[in-house]
Amino acid sequence: MVSDFRFRRPVVTVKMDDMAMSDDERYAAASSRDARFDGHFIMAVRTTGIYCRPSCPAITPKRRNVEFHPTAAAAQQRGFRACKRCLPDATPGSPEWNLRQDTVGRAMRLISDGVVERNGVGGLARRLGYSERQLNRLLTTELGAGPLAIARARRAHTARLLIETTAMPFTEIAFAAGFGSVRQFNDTVREVFAATPTALRAGRTKRGSTETAEASQASEITLRLPTRQPFAGRELLVFLGAHTVPGLETWDGTTFTTVLSLPGGHGIAAMSLDEPHAPHMSVTLRLTSWADLSTGVERLRRLLDLDADPVAIDDALRRFDELRPLIAVTPGRRASASIDPAQTALRAVIGQQVSLAGARTVTGRLVAALGEPLDPDLAGGTGLTHAFPTVEALADAPDELFAMPTARRDTVRRLAVALATGDVTLDAGVDPSEARAELLALRGIGPWTADYVAMRGLGHPDVFLDTDLVARRALEQLGIGDEVTARWAPWRSYALHHLWATLDTLAAAADAAAASTT
Repeated sequence: MVSDFRFRRPVVTVKMDDMAMSDDERYAAASSRDARFDGHFIMAVRTTGIYCRPSCPAITPKRRNVEFHPTAAAAQQRGFRACKRCLPDATPGSPEWNLRQDTVGRAMRLISDGVVERNGVGGLARRLGYSERQLNRLLTTELGAGPLAIARARRAHTARLLIETTAMPFTEIAFAAGFGSVRQFNDTVREVFAATPTALRAGRTKRGSTETAEASQASEITLRLPTRQPFAGRELLVFLGAHTVPGLETWDGTTFTTVLSLPGGHGIAAMSLDEPHAPHMSVTLRLTSWADLSTGVERLRRLLDLDADPVAIDDALRRFDELRPLIAVTPGRRASASIDPAQTALRAVIGQQVSLAGARTVTGRLVAALGEPLDPDLAGGTGLTHAFPTVEALADAPDELFAMPTARRDTVRRLAVALATGDVTLDAGVDPSEARAELLALRGIGPWTADYVAMRGLGHPDVFLDTDLVARRALEQLGIGDEVTARWAPWRSYALHHLWATLDTLAAAADAAAASTT
């Protein structure tokens, strides 16, 4: 059976799609202080020179005095500064950048991942196949700000977070946030927040459900990452916990902990919920380098799918009778992406044709044998021991370390070599259709694996794995025919995650469906 999966930009027609909203509709949303629109757009007030999130509790200004922008960077480009009351930079990101597979969407994901700080605008442009001038013109035309301004807004947010929540010296914060000099750091903070770094630190306050953090020791910081409601956070952690690899990840029924391989070194992230339906995920981060903070947080947001628009997704899937009971049981279910698409691809190949438990065991042995050991001070008492092996280590590993059939071992090696040489590219900015073609060109990788990587590794929202055994059992149990699944586009990845739920969840959904007809 061939997977019914097509790469395309989802067509979103629901009311909350900011691309479909007029300025008058945006003003109505801001007037109602509807938090669901936070991250979809920015409201800037001409009379005060301040930009806010739509749910800002301040008195709504008159319509003639406001203008709207797609990003904070665009508002900053026009001289507006961030509201100190609503902290518009501490909102869930726009779901648009998770959905769009065009150049602008890919550029935004790469900028969020820190490519501009690491490689400059030139490196970003080369990665996307454009000249710097072309890319700047493209982003400025559509977003009102170029890549440098967007990256600057990102640096300003990271700087504010470190200023208000740690005791780090400002010099260290400046370079950790990605600024080239302390002077640039000071000038940007004053311009964006209308306050000096010293004033921001003196005025630190708790932020309720917005993104906040507290540093418990020099190498550790605890953050509360905001998310849109409804948020099935407990179910998401259970899903991640079911895939833990010994030495690389742990799950104790409450907290999921994983090793991060970041540009500046390793990190450890422990994720948990303060309460079942909390509007945020609590994350404790330990990092080898503070410069990796922003990149690490962005990758965790993708892993947890925190920028999704659950109202739009649930409303779209609820239109189908066969899915309505599943949505009723678990509204706001997320489709987990990945902190490292290349790792996801390698783990998918390692786990081919074996049970989930078997895949965890085999992968854990490779991690212990080939992964770089973690610094004991970093690992602390987490029980984590190694980072995931590099592609170079897997490509050169001796045969005896692969406790798997020869054909699969050779496929793992081929994929590792292709990733090391650049014949296959897997990162936040890759074109999914190109990545799929590159994967399928490798002997031993079929449509299921390529499509799984697109969904779990790259966060594509519209993948359905027709040949997946768990999904097929769920379809049979719910009496859903194969021809029905194509109708669930463009949210088939989310529908699949509902089907991947435990048998208890499916049984509860069936009971709910029966109750609704009586």
